[in-house]
Order: sequence, then structure tokens, then C-alpha cells
Amino acid sequence: MRHSPSLLTALLAACSAAPRVEMPFPADPHSFAEPQRVRSRHVELDLALDFGTKVARGHVWHDLERTDATAPFVVDTDGLAIGGAFDQDGRPLFVDLASLPDPLRGQRLAVRLRADTERVRIDYSTAPDAEAMQWLAPEQTDGGKQPFLFTQGQAILTRSWIPLQDSPSVRVTWQARIQSPAGLVPLMSAMRREERADGVHFAMDRAVPPYLIALACGDLASRPLSDRCAVWAEPSMLDLAASELADTEAMVAACEGLFGPYRWGRYDVLVLPPSFPFGGMENPCLTFATPTILAGDKSLVSLIAHELAHSWSGNLVTNATWRDFWLNEGFTVYLEHRIMERVFGRDRAAMETNLGMQELADELRSLPEADQRLHIDLAGRNPDDGMTGVPYQKGAAFLRRLEQLFGRERVDAFLRRWFDEHAFRSVTTATFVDWLQRELLAQDPAAAADIDVTRWIEGAGLPADAPAADSALFAAVDAQLAALRSGTAPDRLDVTGWVTQQWLRFLHGLGDCTPERMGELDGAFQFTRTGNSEILCAWLALSIRADYRGTDRRLDLFLLTVGRRKFVKPLYEAMLARPDGLARAKAIYSKARPRYHAVTQRTLDAMIAAADR
Repeated sequence: MRHSPSLLTALLAACSAAPRVEMPFPADPHSFAEPQRVRSRHVELDLALDFGTKVARGHVWHDLERTDATAPFVVDTDGLAIGGAFDQDGRPLFVDLASLPDPLRGQRLAVRLRADTERVRIDYSTAPDAEAMQWLAPEQTDGGKQPFLFTQGQAILTRSWIPLQDSPSVRVTWQARIQSPAGLVPLMSAMRREERADGVHFAMDRAVPPYLIALACGDLASRPLSDRCAVWAEPSMLDLAASELADTEAMVAACEGLFGPYRWGRYDVLVLPPSFPFGGMENPCLTFATPTILAGDKSLVSLIAHELAHSWSGNLVTNATWRDFWLNEGFTVYLEHRIMERVFGRDRAAMETNLGMQELADELRSLPEADQRLHIDLAGRNPDDGMTGVPYQKGAAFLRRLEQLFGRERVDAFLRRWFDEHAFRSVTTATFVDWLQRELLAQDPAAAADIDVTRWIEGAGLPADAPAADSALFAAVDAQLAALRSGTAPDRLDVTGWVTQQWLRFLHGLGDCTPERMGELDGAFQFTRTGNSEILCAWLALSIRADYRGTDRRLDLFLLTVGRRKFVKPLYEAMLARPDGLARAKAIYSKARPRYHAVTQRTLDAMIAAADR
């Protein structure tokens, strides 16, 4: 059923007649900034890291572009202690910091400017509980001897460690000096890094949105993977990380061959301690990655392909507001699968596409219709609420549908032009719809008639024309599942040569099991002892649902050490779904919560509070 006409329908009808003119700064409900009046063009950061107090102290300079000579410079802050503001000549400037924080956006900081003010310095210090910053004790690291710090800015957390215009539409170049204790190595998402006597200096010469300014500091070492790629990790993890990520250069070359040059100089990967809340974060030049991808057999490195792909879709061309998030993630999942196909083969890519769509189908059953839309309405809500599988998997499926209709060669050329002509810009969904109509749909009206773009972008759920992703390797799994249901004992199944993706298909297909059947499966395949985090998480969730208590100790250890939201959320959900699960979940969470990043804490706090009502 087709949806009623909407803004996108009107755009599709009108944009072929006249190019759309957009405001450079669309309204952003998640930021106080007023960049259309005064904007920051360049940021210079100077911070000293105090691990004892879990505080960063220093200042930040902003180079300004002033469109309105009477307007103040408005920035976002959250929990920062502001020491004052000064102009380029050292003269103090009047500062107005909101007395009460907004529950979503933090505190508005307005700096009154003089007629000749070109630069503003803001002195400040962070709070020990700044949401973007996770300060880890030595025992939370692999080496166990030194503390560790990392930041996670996406979506609107950078304002908790830097006072700036924290909107993805405000792109800045930046540089920084970081002073840290002896023996600790600071890293940032920068194109250049230089160790000097007064600290480590960094520079990013390409304009980026604020959420991509990232910092880490700890006991770190590096190993080159190619002339432009390296891996950073704690020394005890470096050998495994370098071996697992050995194909990084091949991935970069693959994406370049498909979608144009890599424009960020270096592509390094930093493997963080396990409390990192995401699988990876696409910080330019330095992807942050969870150690849970180090399975020992390269079976989980599609995450690196995903974060690398963001160097085109997300970092190069960025969503202008968080309701346009699918322009980052849907495109990136599509590119990720293309990279995996080119480097690891069509079967591997097809399996991962299939698993992604399977996860989306499961998630859609529990999401309200408003959250099943690509162009989601997030006004008055935390942007994290939109970080479901919808922008990722539904967005990628939309591009696969375009490929199905117009052919891979034409879609590749279309995407390459999109990246080239919107490079280092932040764009809205309306911008993309205009471009899509002009550069692809209008070129082949017959093919265009077979896709309802408005239904895909504005409609709930997954359209009926979403492409399937079949895999011959999954057919072998389905045959063994059928044999199991027909009475074949687990240890008699033919699982020779199965890879991670096949095991995930198998676990998902088991359905409801008795504790006795779970014990048989565990005995045959040693799931509880696996070092593969994807398989382990799926197995633990199944065990909780089946009330198989043979995994209890492993579950506790996993939840006390791993903070990746993708893993811990379904495990707590499984516990909370059981009649006796609330007490168990609360007991584990009371010990694990201090080890989780604020992003994971926010999700789990809400889940447990809702279950406890």
C-alpha cells in the first residue's frame, strides 16, 4: 500500500524542474548553537589530563566567522566548569552560562563579542563524570598496570569535554596539544601527530563535525600494516590485533577502487579496552574498535570494513542533523558489504547481509512505527533513540534496491559522484532526494517507476520490494537445523568447516530449547567456552531464555568485562523477560554499571527502570 503524499513526494515532483536551494545550517533541535549568525571555523584545543581526579583542564580557541555583527557566539556545554572567555588580545569577554541545564542539550553558553573579535578563548575543565569520557582503572585494561582514557562523542557528547558548536552541520578544522602523565601515549583522530617537549600535538586539516573529534590515552604501542595503515593497542594485545587486521590495506584499496580516493592520509585502528560501548567508531584517521572483534580467524573484521567505509559515507559526507542519520549508516552498511565482497568473496558478503536483515526483522517487531522510518523525527528525544537497525539495515536495503533496478555500474557511478560533489559537507535527506531524482531516477524513468522512494524513506517497516540476500552456505545450515529437529543428535550434525556467520544462523534458527537440549548442544560444540564474542552473545541470550544455568558464570564474567551495547543490551533484555529475571539483572548491573560507558549506562538504566515499575 502506498503512503499518502508527503514532503518527499513534493520534492520528487518538483526538483527535476529546479535545483533546491538549502540553508547551510538546518535547524538542529539537539544544539543551542546559532552558526547562521556566528560560527566556529577552526578549533585549537589545549588540555592536560589528570587521571587522579579524572579531569581534563585547559582551554579551547575558536576562530570565528561572523555573519551577524551583533550576535553572541553560542556554544554547547554539558557539565563543564567555565573559567572565562577572552578575545585574541587577551581581553575578557562577558559570558552567559545557563543556570539550569536542559535535560537533553546540556547548558547554553553565550559569549558576548566585541566589534573586532575574531577569535575566542574559553578556559574550562571537565567533570569527573563527563559523559563522553571514560576513565578506566588499570584493572579494566588488558595490561592491568596503567589507567586508560577514551572519549566517545557521537551523537551529542563532545560538548561534555569541549565547549563548541556540537551540531553535525558545523564542520571545523582543528588542532590540539595534549599533556598526559609519563608512560601514557595520547592519540587523537588527526591527520598529523607530533611528540614535542611540551606535549603531543595533533592537527586535522579537513573540516569535520564535532562528534568526530576523539581522544584516547593509555599504555599503547603501534605496528604498521602498510605504508598508510597501522594498528594501535595495548602491548599485550598488539600481536593478535595486527594479525587479525592484516587485511586493512586491502579494504582501503577495495573501497578506493569502488567509490573514489581515500582523502584522509592515514587509516589506523585503535583497539580499545572492552568497556568501549560500540563495535567501532569511525573517528577520522583513527578508527576506535572494540577488542570483541578479535576472534582469531578474521571472521568479525567486517566491523573494520564498516568503520573504514565511513571515510566516504559519514566523515566525508555527513548527516546535517541526527534525523538524517541514515545517510551515514545506511550508505556505510552498503559500502561495507561491497568491501567484504571484493576482499573476502560474494558468499561472505551475502551471509553478512542476510544476518543484518534478520536482525532488522527481529527488531522491527518491537519498534514503534515512528521509529521504523529512515527519516525519523527525533525532536525532543536523545539522538541515540534513532540508533537502531533501521538506519543501518533498512538504509542499506534501499541502496541495494536501487542497484537491483538500475544496475551496479550505474549506482556505483552515482554514489561516487555523490561523494565527490558533497565532499566535506553536511547534508540533509532533502539534499539527497534532490540529488537522487536528478542524477539517477530522471535518467531512467522506467526503472524509477518501480521504486517508491517516499515509502522507503518516510514509511514504517520494510517495503515489500526489499531485496533478499540468499546464501548457499546458509542452505547447509538450514539442512542441519532440519536434521536436528528430526531427531539427529547434536554431535552427529555435519558442521565441518562452518564459519562464524553460519554458526550465528544456526543459533538463531534453534528457537526454544529445553535446558537438556542446551546441555547437549554445549557438549557437542563448546559454545560456553568460545572466544568468539558474537557467537558467545547469541548463545548466552539463548541460554537465558531456556533457563540453561550452565552458562551462569560465563554470563556474569562477560557482563562484568564487556561494555559493548550491542552485546549487553540483548542479554539484559533476555534476563528481564524471565519471571525471575529482574533481581538477577539488577544484581549483575549493580556491579557492572561503573564499568560501562555513559552511552551503555543510559540504555540499561532506562530498561531496568521500566522493568522495575
